[in-house]
This record gives sequence, C-alpha cells and structure tokens, in this order.
Amino acid sequence: MLFSKEVGIDLGTANTLIYVRGEGIVLDEPSVVSLDAETKRCLAVGQDAKEMLGRTPGRVLAIRPLKDGVIADFEVTEIMLSKFIRKLKLKGMFSRPTILICCPSNITSVERNAIRDAAYRCGAKKVYIEEEPKVAAIGAGLDISKPSGSMVLDIGGGTTDVAILSLGEIVTSTSLKIAGDKMDRDIINYIKNSYKLLIGERTAEEIKKRIGTAWKGTTSESMDVSGRDLVNGLPHTITINSEETELAMRESLQDIVRACRTVLEQTPPELSSDIVSRGIVLTGGGALLRGLDQLLMNELNVPVYIAENALSCVAIGTGVMLENLDKAR
Repeated sequence: MLFSKEVGIDLGTANTLIYVRGEGIVLDEPSVVSLDAETKRCLAVGQDAKEMLGRTPGRVLAIRPLKDGVIADFEVTEIMLSKFIRKLKLKGMFSRPTILICCPSNITSVERNAIRDAAYRCGAKKVYIEEEPKVAAIGAGLDISKPSGSMVLDIGGGTTDVAILSLGEIVTSTSLKIAGDKMDRDIINYIKNSYKLLIGERTAEEIKKRIGTAWKGTTSESMDVSGRDLVNGLPHTITINSEETELAMRESLQDIVRACRTVLEQTPPELSSDIVSRGIVLTGGGALLRGLDQLLMNELNVPVYIAENALSCVAIGTGVMLENLDKAR
C-alpha cells in the first residue's frame, strides 16, 4: 500500500471518531486513556479505559486528555491518537496519512497549533484543521455552499458550537464551554444538594441518557441511583425522576438558548429569514437529550430538527470534506 490514506478525525472531549476515506467510520471510542502513574506506560485507551474511570487503584490513572473541546493534556492526547492510528494501521512503512481534524469555532491559535502538532507527531503527512459546526453541518446533509443561511447547534461533550453558515463559510458563530459534561456535573450537584448523596460522573451520564429531559412533561420516568451517603458515609440508593433532571440542567440549557439567541441577533436580516423557514439543525450527542428540540422551538420560535446521525455528524462531515479536498485546496 503505497498510497497514503486520507483520514478525518473528530477529536471530541467525550468520544473520538475516525473516518477513513473509502471505508467510512472505522473507530468510535471514548476519549479516555489509562496510564500507570509511576512508569507513565499506557495501559488502555478508548472503551477499555473508560470502564476504569472512577474505579482505579492508586497506581492507575484514567485520564480524559481533552477538556472543553481543547487539548488539556498534550502528552496523553498524543498517546491516545498514536494508539488509535496504530490500531487502525493507518500509517504504512512508506506512506503517511493526510489528516483532517475538527476543532471548536473560537479556539485560540495556540490551541489550534497544539492540535496540529499532535497530529503531525502521530505521523501525519499533511494536517488540515476545520471548524466543527461547519463540518457538522455538512455531515448532517445541509448544503452550505449556496447563498442561503443554515443554522447548526452542535452540542458535544465539552463544548457547544452555534453557527450560521452561508456560501460554505461561517457567518456568525459562538462557542461555549457548556455541553454534555457540564450537564453531568449539574446532575451530580443537584443530587448532592437535594439528597446528600455523592454519585460519580458515569452514573450522572447514565441518568442523563436514560431519564434526562430538557422540557417538562416530555417524559416521566424514574430510576434508582446508588452512591455514597454524605451524612454517614455508607452506600445508599435513592429514586430520581425525569422532572428533577430538567430542574438540575435548567441553567445550563438556558445558557445554550441564550447563545443561540445571541447568534441570531448578530445575523444579517436576509439570512435570518432563511433560518425561520429552514430551521435549526441539532447535531452532537447533546442533540439526543429528550425535549431539547421543544425547548428551543418554544424559546426561539424557529423550527428545530435533530440530525439523523447526530452522534457521528462531524465524522461523516470530515469524510465529505476529504472527498472534496482537491476543490478545498
């Protein structure tokens, strides 16, 4: 195999997805690495490492190297990417892959360079960096090349990106560090304050996925939650319902609504009229939160649609962009 592969990477705070041109999405694993604390040797990456989160003995560290959509731990990110690239055999003896990586829309040039360096050090021949909302819009099947406005709300693990696109570029956008992880923390704090019970991140995520809702009355389910009682320190189980998750996440969700409003206020009137008719497209894992579309429709008076493959929109978008790299150049 002398031809170098073209690879799209959605380097997310929660999950990393890798798309190989001609093969589709070949990897979808959590962005977690577990290391031996003393020797700094990598023990596991991806799903195997995620199983260890919050459950490791002193010697083993389970680390999430990305925080709020940017690289928080450079070394560990590099270990993770190298492992994934080796696992997929993307680097041949004579061929190095061309990599396209996505980043949040308003990161600094220092953070952008960190992402680029990490990709080069993992053996890339050429690295392209694209803005996430733009790639997500393409992955969701929107035609952003025409002179009409499309609005995308991409809620990931670490960041939420809101953007209005026209003629293939971002017209107005904003990015905030309130997304899936923040909602998990909201649930942890709510249970801590209301029930004096301490739960872990994984349990909080499970609650959000199973019974979480953004709009009262969308669903009325309940589930049993176990954790450590803060009063006597013993294991304890409580029952929590959907309405409480809405209460726990309300503030964060309102911040996301405000961000959408800000972007809409900064938009040229011609594009605003397009958005009223075409609506907002939701992508990313956060798009799967029940009732989110209703909350946004109610607050913004604009139709809201959830992308078909919300979780993998960005990875699919990198694939489409790789197909058209020659044009992009």
